Amino acid sequence: MFLSDLKTGEIGVIVKVNGSGAFRKRILEMGFIKGKAIKVILNAPLKDPIKYKIMDYEVSLRRSEAKLIEVIYPKDKVEKKSLVEEKYSFENNYDCEECVLKKAPNGTKQITIALVGNPNAGKTSLFNIASGSHEHVGNYGGVTVDSKEGNFKHNGYQIKIVDLPGTYSISAYTPEELYVRKFLIEEKPDVVINVIAASNLERNLYLTTELIDMEVPMVIDLNMYDELRESGSEFDHIKLSKLLGIPIVPTVCRSGMGIPDLFDAVIRVYENKEPVVRRIKIYYGHTIENAISKTNILLDKEKGIDRIFPTRYLSIKLLEKDVEITKYIKHAYQTADQILQATSQEVKNIESTLQEDTESAITNARYGFVAGGLKETFKEKLKESDATRVIDAIVTNKYLGFPLFFIFMWVMFECTFRLGDYPMGWIESAVEWLGNIIRGYMPDGILKDLIVDGIIGGVGGVIVFLPNIVILYAFISFMEDSGYMSRAAFIMDKVMHKMGLHGKSFIPLIMGFGCNVPAILATRTIESRNSRMITMLINPFMSCSARLPVYLLFVGVFFQSHAGLALFSLYIIGILLAVISARLFKRFLFAGEDAPFVMELPPYRMPTIKSVCRHMWDKSRQYLRKMGGVILIASIIIWFLGYFPQNNIENQQIDSQIGQIEENYTNGLISEEVKTEQIDEQEALKMTDHTEYSYIGRLGKFIEPVMRPLGFDWKIGVSLLTGSAAKEVVVSTLAVLYTGNADEDQSSLQERLLSSTNPDGTPTFTPLVVVSLLLFILIYFPCIATIAAIKEESGSWKWGLFSIVYTTLLAWLISFSVFQIGSLFF
Repeated sequence: MFLSDLKTGEIGVIVKVNGSGAFRKRILEMGFIKGKAIKVILNAPLKDPIKYKIMDYEVSLRRSEAKLIEVIYPKDKVEKKSLVEEKYSFENNYDCEECVLKKAPNGTKQITIALVGNPNAGKTSLFNIASGSHEHVGNYGGVTVDSKEGNFKHNGYQIKIVDLPGTYSISAYTPEELYVRKFLIEEKPDVVINVIAASNLERNLYLTTELIDMEVPMVIDLNMYDELRESGSEFDHIKLSKLLGIPIVPTVCRSGMGIPDLFDAVIRVYENKEPVVRRIKIYYGHTIENAISKTNILLDKEKGIDRIFPTRYLSIKLLEKDVEITKYIKHAYQTADQILQATSQEVKNIESTLQEDTESAITNARYGFVAGGLKETFKEKLKESDATRVIDAIVTNKYLGFPLFFIFMWVMFECTFRLGDYPMGWIESAVEWLGNIIRGYMPDGILKDLIVDGIIGGVGGVIVFLPNIVILYAFISFMEDSGYMSRAAFIMDKVMHKMGLHGKSFIPLIMGFGCNVPAILATRTIESRNSRMITMLINPFMSCSARLPVYLLFVGVFFQSHAGLALFSLYIIGILLAVISARLFKRFLFAGEDAPFVMELPPYRMPTIKSVCRHMWDKSRQYLRKMGGVILIASIIIWFLGYFPQNNIENQQIDSQIGQIEENYTNGLISEEVKTEQIDEQEALKMTDHTEYSYIGRLGKFIEPVMRPLGFDWKIGVSLLTGSAAKEVVVSTLAVLYTGNADEDQSSLQERLLSSTNPDGTPTFTPLVVVSLLLFILIYFPCIATIAAIKEESGSWKWGLFSIVYTTLLAWLISFSVFQIGSLFF
């Protein structure tokens, strides 16, 4: 029988986990091991995924993944023959005589601390309360995972604290796991604080066993200690501390309880003055220990090796078939072939003896170690959270789940963009005010135009979205901290999974209808890199608010009687293209899953105003820092292309004409009204000629042969080029090219567009050309801010450039097809 066969409320006992790769490894590390009881809590509204309870925490699995786990009913358990060859008891663990503590302090009074723990364990809360606002984000080259660093003082020590990504283990299956392991080995922090959730000791302590194998100096932060006491359970953390040889300090990071004691313990460990500290080895059973010993001998034979990993840890990881450790052995050891061949034979012997793969056997041993320690120190008196049970019964209900979710999304969407409109207007006014001041006090010239139109305009383009970012992240922070984010992903996963995406992908896609930039930043909540990348790359197909002015301009003229339907069709086409692209990307670019859909559903908690505000500030600051420079440079480049070269001869002729008009007015030959009209005509002609003569105008004429098959002339081409900075610029560029005035009101522009003709006398804009143009604007080149966001979130310009090429090529092909096929009928 499989886990997916159990009905709601039924309990099964795990007997075997099938599958392979990342899914199997993750599921084992999260406690899905032989002998563990698992209960079905409820199904999502669409019957997939399913929520289960194991080891006192809730987790969701897709039905297809649940089919990989074999279970039996508890009453059948005694009838089954045990498959385990030996018991992994806590008493068999012993002191590690050859393990040595980190070198003694060097008297500098500086300590580097790394925070390591499971997601939802409270690492970030500890980091925030310890570091205050003194932090910056760091990362390793080539990876997309960030760590935060902060500095503070405690008891005369200058402490640098690093908040590493949350991870369930230190294996080699996800970027987070690799990042944490790489940091611990290469940076060698003075002390590691292992943050564990007191409400879920067994699962959290699994990571502790891996840190013990790595022989890192460690203090355990028993976070959320208040929840453990409220549950009625009894936990003798002092006894477990002595058994492990690791100080354990109870804390409540949200309120700050126990934090000073925690860092006092860190200092004692650093100074080698903590009496509890001793090094132990985890006993993996006779069969595996024998293989570890043999592998240790082979590894120790080779001299002159810069040993960045403990020998025992290397042996364990080789037996676990760790890919990264295998690569390290091949690179660092001259006898690598002999070592790997011998290890391979040991793996075969273990699997033959224990009748299970080495990954499962070692995972079982670690959980056996944890269970043994808790058996002596922990008395559970489970008191289920009524609030979590009641809220889940409502928000994941098959009838209420979706309506409540969409109502919440609507509120978030409205607040982000409706409320954001007010401060956006203030920022735009401030930027305009600053530009007018400089325009009024600086003499005319290139420098003035660069500062006003290039730099101030570019900076304005960056900060104008800041209110949206702040409001968006207020909602996202509330959803994450309260526990609702995982429920939203839970109910939407079946729909998104058909697109090859994660349930959490839905929220960034919805946000894309407002602005693609914050939507792409919101993909950080998606753990799976594949799903995160696909979500980022298809997000530009969601018609952002910047495209709306262009849509309204043309729809209001050419499809007046069916404007609503035409506008709705554009949005639907964008969604369809996103779905098709997602399926293509999933099949050809991101085949396979780099992280399984095994999502923890944490209990509901009320977020604090301080944590929400800090989250908003962090993300807003990252937005300005990461993308400001890129967008500013791009804005200056586009300004340069539109400003140069200056057609001085033509300008002088037009200025001469304007001077003649002024003279005619002075001499009383024309009225003031006629003078104003004639000067406006000359200024419009000057602006139009300048745009045509500029580099960007020349570029528009250069690409005209490519754009002609789509029904576009060079002026439309130039408008599309300037639209790469921001889609709303398309309208102002069209106004310049067709009326000579960027500030022309929409009705005047619409009249000029209707009356515009090609050299052969045919209308420039026909319904077919407009359809082709609207489709092109819907699909092509995401704005520069979006490209910058894709580059920053993906960690590579490669994906930003891919988005440019893919969307523009797709836009050309679709517009070409529509125009050419339409020309046959209209």
